[in-house]
Amino acid sequence: MVDRLTSLDASFLYLEDADTPMHVAGFLVLESPRGGLDHEDLVDLVSSRLVLVPRFRQKVVEVPGHLANPAWIDDPDFDVTYHVRRSALPRPGTEEQLLDLVARLTARPLDHSRPLWEMYLVEGLAGDRIAVVTKTHPALVDGLTAIDIGQVILDDAPVPADRPAPPDEWRPRRPPGPVALVWEAVEEAVQRPTAVLDTVRTATGDLRATAGRLVGTAGSVLSALARTTVRPAPTSPLNGSIGRQRRVAVARADLDELKAVRRALGGTVNDVLLATVTGALREWLLSRGEPVVGSTSIRALVPVSVRPDDADEDAEGTVVSSLLLDLPVGEPNPRVRVARIGYAMRGAAQGGQSVGADALVALSGFAPPTLHALGARAASGLSRRLFNLVVTNVPGPQVPLYAAGARMLEVFPVVPLARGQGLAIGLTSYDGTVYFGLNADRDSVSDVDVLADLIEQEVADLVETTREG
Repeated sequence: MVDRLTSLDASFLYLEDADTPMHVAGFLVLESPRGGLDHEDLVDLVSSRLVLVPRFRQKVVEVPGHLANPAWIDDPDFDVTYHVRRSALPRPGTEEQLLDLVARLTARPLDHSRPLWEMYLVEGLAGDRIAVVTKTHPALVDGLTAIDIGQVILDDAPVPADRPAPPDEWRPRRPPGPVALVWEAVEEAVQRPTAVLDTVRTATGDLRATAGRLVGTAGSVLSALARTTVRPAPTSPLNGSIGRQRRVAVARADLDELKAVRRALGGTVNDVLLATVTGALREWLLSRGEPVVGSTSIRALVPVSVRPDDADEDAEGTVVSSLLLDLPVGEPNPRVRVARIGYAMRGAAQGGQSVGADALVALSGFAPPTLHALGARAASGLSRRLFNLVVTNVPGPQVPLYAAGARMLEVFPVVPLARGQGLAIGLTSYDGTVYFGLNADRDSVSDVDVLADLIEQEVADLVETTREG
């Protein structure tokens, strides 16, 4: 039997278009190692690690007549050099030029006739640095233990410790022909008649009906979303029709300074980060001449990592929740913003407004290895009326990592935009710094670089406020 996509994964592929590609992207900035790191080195590194991610050598094939969900098959023409590509900036490449390149690369949809990932080595950055841009469709990482291609190229030492590499004896299995695909679909239809209706709904783009059937086993999801549906998201310039082009901006914050703010004001580091985004959004709205009063808010879909009560602050999270949170952009006092967000986060989690990891698996058959992919999937599976933007925060390792001997200096996520969403913000902490990646529609949020600057200014203001207080 072939390995099929879930109905929700298939829906994402069918509904994906040139304006809303669903892949999760990101880019690493690396310090060039002694001897350099060229395209051939990266190809060799990726090739040696593909045995750890077998799905990355598979592609999606549709069943004739949409009699069943698409299936995964080995790509008999798999060519790693198609997926690992090379680009360059005019030396010495600036950050602005890199961000423009990242925006153009990540705006292009993946080719659905090939394995759904790409990687680009970008040469020419100033300061003897290089960048690696990754694009991965969330359908590829289809389980709690799945690994993204961007993870497997990183090591915790410049020269990885000697360990036996798993043998790479991959040979593409012969793909089933159209007749075989139809025959298996007919057999499944006999065994599971309801699957036919799900497939038809999926193929015709009826995502709401498809998700509705999947929610049947996750009552907590249904009830939480039903309560929120009666409160549509506030009107915001972040929402409306979006085009095919993107702008990418970045910001940075010192993790120790954020922890100091947390100790002074209470709550969690995540509360402080959300308050930082809230304050920056407030100033951004004011800079655009938008009305901001005390009751003004922006609703964010916030996938968060939840730790057990006895876990260390820096420990890796073990539970995932996705909250619909109203950010109090009308509140002028930064201290009060932190307190209000902390209260709202605790209330949402305790009051049933959160969607747990187990329920998300029941909803979509998918639990991604990163919250960025989770946020992208959750945003696409919900009505755009429910939230204004997505904000994901992924705690990362606080030790240096290396790719083929090149030390990773910075890492920025690029979360995809859902339909009607003009902005998505991803955050990742790594080696003592929090990195913000802002992905925006090029026309409706053309001043996303202003928002990125305001985020760094908001961090500075919070730090100064707590020192004075």
